[in-house]
Amino acid sequence: MTEVSQAVWSVNPNLPIAHVRTLREDYDKSLARTSFTLVMLGIAGGMALLLGLAGIYGVIAYSVSQRTREIGIRIALGAQHGTVRQMFVRHGLWLAAMGIACGSTAALLLTRLMASMLFEVSPLDPLTYGGVAIGLGAAALLASYLPAVRATAIDPMEALRAE
Repeated sequence: MTEVSQAVWSVNPNLPIAHVRTLREDYDKSLARTSFTLVMLGIAGGMALLLGLAGIYGVIAYSVSQRTREIGIRIALGAQHGTVRQMFVRHGLWLAAMGIACGSTAALLLTRLMASMLFEVSPLDPLTYGGVAIGLGAAALLASYLPAVRATAIDPMEALRAE
């Protein structure tokens, strides 16, 4: 920056020079607030995703565990363990698919509100939408499969006695 000061003073030594900086520094400073806001929104979005995954797991796992008696009856009547597990996994994935469809639609409609805050990122980023959908689907798969395996592993008579 001393070269700039010397060049200006060589033309006119009476000109005051203060806060000499590059255009890049000005540009970065102007985006600092927006960048901070986007980082905070990213953190909040990540936390919301984690809470959503935990919520999906909890609700579906609770739903399957509440049907332990039904599982016992089905197995006592001769249903195969794999068939019963498949039924519960299919139900859990169907619920997740409906939630993903509703959530994706709402997100697509609400992107207009935050499109002005995004910098060099499309509000309709298919990688983000796909990643979230896959993550939620995987959580639903685990949430329905693990309790179904647990419920089909117990003796049908114990499942019938359970409340």
